[in-house]
Amino acid sequence: MKVEKDFHRIVDFVTEYAVRLMGSGVHTSRVVRNTLRISEALGVTTQMTLLHKTIIFSIHDKESGQVVSDVVPVKGYPISFFLNSELSSLSWAAYDNHLSLDEIERRYKQIVATPRINHYLLTSLVACANGAFCQLFGGSWGAIGIVFVATLIGFTLKSFMQKRHISHYVVFVITAFVSSAIASVAMLFNATPDVAIGTSVLFLIPGVPLLNGVIDIVESHILLGVTRLVGALLLIMCIAVGLSITLSLVHNGLVLL
Repeated sequence: MKVEKDFHRIVDFVTEYAVRLMGSGVHTSRVVRNTLRISEALGVTTQMTLLHKTIIFSIHDKESGQVVSDVVPVKGYPISFFLNSELSSLSWAAYDNHLSLDEIERRYKQIVATPRINHYLLTSLVACANGAFCQLFGGSWGAIGIVFVATLIGFTLKSFMQKRHISHYVVFVITAFVSSAIASVAMLFNATPDVAIGTSVLFLIPGVPLLNGVIDIVESHILLGVTRLVGALLLIMCIAVGLSITLSLVHNGLVLL
């Protein structure tokens, strides 16, 4: 039979594991499946109610009969498909191989401690991707170069503001404005400016929340799905506001000329 200390260690780990998944951009059904699987491997029964900012847990130890209920806030973590995949694999490894709590915790800490991709490399890859979108939508080579530079500056500015915990709505408005304003330089060179300005903000599109929102609704997690979709739509509106500021300034500049 588990001693009380071990049971509470299991509770702490299960809640941390679920919060890490939820905060890292995993859709709701996958969070539930992985958490229940790893709970089963540790000999406890977990019931969960997932909300956008909190998770309500009720964890029951099958052997001792102890029950712990808790409300845990969901923290925001950078979206990482590598992390999500590895944590999912950990739940299967724990279930299939009957791993001990110590071994599961060791592997978990090793996964979350994995260094993220180099920031400068990530920025360059995002800029290349945005440049590729520009070409895909018919942008000229000049527009591609301008979008590449605009994305480099915009993504760097976005990261700078996020590190200082500025409201992400403000971050999206300012980043969209700066990126599109730099891309509007394409008008001076007649380098498909409409495509350049339009694609300069594509790196801001909240694809993961949009996708997760749709998946949650399809899988009957209606409340969370709608919440995620509303949050994503608010970010898209912020992008539109930043873009509209640039277009207004460009239009007024052309009128003055």
